[in-house]
Amino acid sequence: MMPILLLIFVLIAVPQLLLYRQIFFVQKRPGQGGRHFYLIKFQTMRSGEGTDQERLTSFGELLRNTAVDELPQVFNILKGEMSFIGPRPLLVEYMSLYSPYHHRRHDVKPGITGLAQINGLKVSSWSEKLDLDVSYVETISLTTDCYIAWKTVYLLIAGAGQSKEHLDEKFTGYE
Repeated sequence: MMPILLLIFVLIAVPQLLLYRQIFFVQKRPGQGGRHFYLIKFQTMRSGEGTDQERLTSFGELLRNTAVDELPQVFNILKGEMSFIGPRPLLVEYMSLYSPYHHRRHDVKPGITGLAQINGLKVSSWSEKLDLDVSYVETISLTTDCYIAWKTVYLLIAGAGQSKEHLDEKFTGYE
């Protein structure tokens, strides 16, 4: 398994260095209990001005559509900061905007995939996404985790990229 992961890493690292001059995107995110950690992903966009879509390269789009950009988060899991399954860690700046109910998403370790991700295109609002995160926290079980893992793999194989979140606007809280 390790030789395969090493090969994948090398196959991604070389184009990353050529396109972006760096391999990883690292950003502070809130984890379990609201404690901050540094999330690691493969870089998919050029630095600088412009929208995310304008800065996204074709190689970066391929990494995102196949969810390969998420692979470095295995290091976050090994460090004990994340889990494979749980609410996706959002931006630190969003924490002050959550309702008390939605703060419950930080009762567990964040994950690479979760209920909101497997519902992908069906999630139409931030409130709905955060509700799914809290629903996961309230119903956490081995059965739920197995279902989310199976559905994630299915979505990646059956429709690459469909499991990715699509909420483009920033979370601005509740009115």
